[in-house]
Amino acid sequence: MPRKYPIEKIRNIGIIAHIDAGKTTVSERVLFYTGVSHKIGEVHTGDTVMDWMEQERERGITITSAATTAFWIPTYRKGDKNFEHCINLIDTPGHIDFTVEVKRSLRVLDGAVVVFDGVAGVEPQSETNWHYADEYNVPRLCFINKLDRLGASFEKSFASIHEQLTPNAVLIQLPIGAESNFSGLVDLIEKKAFESQGDHGERIVEIPIPSNLENSVETLRHHLIEKIVECDDVLMHAYLEGQEIKTEDLKRILRQATIENKIVPVLCGSALKNKGVQFVLDAVVDYLPSPLDMPPVKGIHPKTQEEITREPKDDVPFTALAFKIAADPYVGTLTYFRNYAGVLKRGSYILNSVKNEQERIGRIVRMHANQREEVEEVYAGEIAAIVGLKDTTTGDTLCVPDSAIVLEKIIFPEPVIGIRIEPKTKVDQEKMGLALRRLAEEDPTFRVSGDPETGETIISGMGELHLEIIVDRMKREFSVDANVGRPQVAYKETITAEAEAEGKYIRQSGGRGQYGHVWIKISPLERGQGFVFVDDIRGGDIPKEFIPAVEKGIKEAIDKGVVAHYPVVDVEVSLFDGSYHDVDSSEAAFKIAGSIAFQEAAKLAKPVILEPIMKTQVLTPEQFLGEVTGDLNSRRGKIEALSNRGTVKVIDCKVPLSEMFGYATQIRSMTQGRGSFTMEFDSYEPVPKNIEQLIIEGKRK
Repeated sequence: MPRKYPIEKIRNIGIIAHIDAGKTTVSERVLFYTGVSHKIGEVHTGDTVMDWMEQERERGITITSAATTAFWIPTYRKGDKNFEHCINLIDTPGHIDFTVEVKRSLRVLDGAVVVFDGVAGVEPQSETNWHYADEYNVPRLCFINKLDRLGASFEKSFASIHEQLTPNAVLIQLPIGAESNFSGLVDLIEKKAFESQGDHGERIVEIPIPSNLENSVETLRHHLIEKIVECDDVLMHAYLEGQEIKTEDLKRILRQATIENKIVPVLCGSALKNKGVQFVLDAVVDYLPSPLDMPPVKGIHPKTQEEITREPKDDVPFTALAFKIAADPYVGTLTYFRNYAGVLKRGSYILNSVKNEQERIGRIVRMHANQREEVEEVYAGEIAAIVGLKDTTTGDTLCVPDSAIVLEKIIFPEPVIGIRIEPKTKVDQEKMGLALRRLAEEDPTFRVSGDPETGETIISGMGELHLEIIVDRMKREFSVDANVGRPQVAYKETITAEAEAEGKYIRQSGGRGQYGHVWIKISPLERGQGFVFVDDIRGGDIPKEFIPAVEKGIKEAIDKGVVAHYPVVDVEVSLFDGSYHDVDSSEAAFKIAGSIAFQEAAKLAKPVILEPIMKTQVLTPEQFLGEVTGDLNSRRGKIEALSNRGTVKVIDCKVPLSEMFGYATQIRSMTQGRGSFTMEFDSYEPVPKNIEQLIIEGKRK
């Protein structure tokens, strides 16, 4: 079957934002205007297409990213089918506990629409998502939403983008009116004004530019043209000579500059009031890249480690990245993938080059939120899902068996909070293991482990809401009832000095004995570096075949630190000496020797406990500011900035996670229910000595 859409007419985009900025409302309007749905779903009435999970509809938030495919002809082309584009859209969550969904979506997308609340401007999660997009070099558009709300300010929101995120943000639209008087917008490139008419704003009507905006439009258009011509020598020359620059030339260079991340176009509107969303779709088509505009994907050969590049073409070997695993109650496991090169056909065989496993493709589906459409093949540049892959996990590369390649994996943040969980009945016990395994396969930031001292099961995640949703899903999707303990902080340990130590394991008990002997040196690494093992053995003091066993023993010891048995991080271990016995030495003996050596060295290297520090933003009316800041100080918080947002005070601070349990109730009681807060993980920092002592004693109890 031939391609329905040429690759240059495909757009793979994500909608990203802070919680409550209106991402899902924008997505629902996109589905309505592109004809995917015939009725607009609303978050507040719980009937959205993109938020399809029961937990999402009950809470009015997005928990899992939903993908859909829509088709759009730009409004200025008036229904000309030759200009129809295929838009693969992913609506991502805004809550920090589900940040994994944003990160893995941005890894495979070519562009993003970043939505901002017109009242709040840049918020903490908008900043985090922006940095993820920077990390993957994703071109962006900004959409300042909710301009109909009381207190909305387009100028302040734009200023916050300019100051906090990028100086490359440039206005390409200007709103007409504000708050309840917001009625339309001016396109600065076309120099035309528009308003939306009809029950759902489906008709775009050109109107005269209001006289009170004429000067602003001239000034801002002048600034926009200057920014665009700076990116092209020919246009710059023509502009300096006083020539009028054609609209199509401005759009062409603006597209090029957006793709190169030199300019970020800023649009405006109100999705809830059906204003401005069609222009966002036009801008996606006009300025965001097709797969052809992106550089060829790079990977390495799994055996030779040489770099390989794959062009986004149909006639090259199939290469894709699995970016999301989902358990579907009707079809089983769904593996979402981005096809970077080649064609995937139903019935063909593929290689998972990370696990070196071959699998046969049974069914391929195109997703529309939780609805599926069967397809026979998927071409380069498209996003789809495969049903029933057994061994594939998030971040694995899928390719043709005779042309292996491994693409760059996705690195996920570590969990910061854990709870103990136990099944209520014997029947639940059998089902709980399966449920936890399935949920952990879906979500790389969710971990399941056992406490070796108590034998209890501990589940860890990114926050209280994250774990609450996991427990809720176990109950609804897997019919598992469980008792849940109190949340506990995921502490870590590290060392602050260098140390050397010897590890000796010698056992003689008749017959063959055990002999392993090593010397190691350990050194602290920068925060976030993890664990590094260095083989410094010279001259065969320890045979090569025993060195992996030493590393394995050290890794086991690292999982159980020396201060309070928390995992040790950010440490380099160098194996530099040792000895062996011709007969008695074995892998097991060297593994134990490595473990002993690490524990001895760690005790000498001034070990400390690390705790997760949360970047926190608290909103409070001014009259409660003193009480709220006093309370944050008592929680060992460090206040970094105070600012105003309308009549509300905004406190930016960093607070240890251990001090923030139950804070939602506390902030409400201190501010008569008018205060709120958001927090996200920032870094791990050493715990003060007095607190460290309490943690050690609590662990012993």
